[in-house]
Amino acid sequence: MYIAVYTICKNEAQFVDRWMDSMGEADEVVVLDTGSTDDTVQRLRARGATVVCEQIVPWRFDTARNRSLELVDPRADICVCTDLDEVFHPGWRTLLEQAWGPNTTQATYRYTWSFTPDGREGVVFWYEKIHARHGYRWVHPVHEVLEWIGQGMPGDKVAVEGMQLDHHPDPSKSRGQYLPLLELSVKEAPEDDRNVHYLGREYLYKGRWDDCIRTLKRHLSMPSATWADERAASMRYIAKSYAMKGERRLARDWYLRAIAQAPHLREPYMDLASLLYEEEDWEGVLYFTRCALQIKDRPRTYICEAEAWGSLPHDLRAIAYYHTSRSGLALQEAREALKLEPDSQRLQENVRLLGELAPNPSGRS
Repeated sequence: MYIAVYTICKNEAQFVDRWMDSMGEADEVVVLDTGSTDDTVQRLRARGATVVCEQIVPWRFDTARNRSLELVDPRADICVCTDLDEVFHPGWRTLLEQAWGPNTTQATYRYTWSFTPDGREGVVFWYEKIHARHGYRWVHPVHEVLEWIGQGMPGDKVAVEGMQLDHHPDPSKSRGQYLPLLELSVKEAPEDDRNVHYLGREYLYKGRWDDCIRTLKRHLSMPSATWADERAASMRYIAKSYAMKGERRLARDWYLRAIAQAPHLREPYMDLASLLYEEEDWEGVLYFTRCALQIKDRPRTYICEAEAWGSLPHDLRAIAYYHTSRSGLALQEAREALKLEPDSQRLQENVRLLGELAPNPSGRS
């Protein structure tokens, strides 16, 4: 198979060597540089990438992605879209070729979007930016996705087990362009529920609580908004906004709605447990963290947050048991939390202090 990697970039010289090392398993590496003022272009060309320099005005991620795709050799079998701050684990090409069948047109693979400060995986989900050379285009000004434009129906979408892409972004890079581009996305496609959800989430990030609530209530009212996981996320973001406005009763109500909408997800339970922790409702903390921990299978979607799958559930339970004078059970939970975050000095200290209170812990959770 002929496999091509393609991307867009601007002022990312710091990532060039690491990225090219990772992408070297491809037959072709094509880059659209959209206006670098550092030596990104020279570094890429020195490493063997084909680089075309063009500015995209007005800026849109879908326009840039489509232009970079145009640069890929039309004879390519598989196109792999990545960014320069991403790195494949070695051996990805072999895994991709093994999974790609005669009727395959798109592939999904495991993607670590973020890491914790101590290097553990944070947000993990399955990405789908690998596709056949023909029949696809990118749509939406931001949070762009692939759209099938070929004849008939698209072929098979395969999951490439073992293929792993890691994201190591530059934390100084601004997200300032995201909000206006999301507002443009919704203006262009007002009935696209995905864009409305992302816009409401962006308002949450910006601290625009009322705009977040209004936008996400609209998302929930849309007939096409049927994915339970995303609906629950909208409800959680509404709850967070109400909590930030000081309307905690409404926040609790919306968290309960999120749990009812997607009882298979840990995140709604943990959000409510965290709210109850702030209110020192220790029995409530124990109940909802127990519900969260009963969910063992981590979903493959982006609606999967690191805290819910890390030390937090056990950490909150340890604190709740301590405040209800059950030091033995508190120590058990503190040890479980420390197993999941062994480098945390705070968790280490918790175990030490609780060990002094309960040298011979007993009891049931």
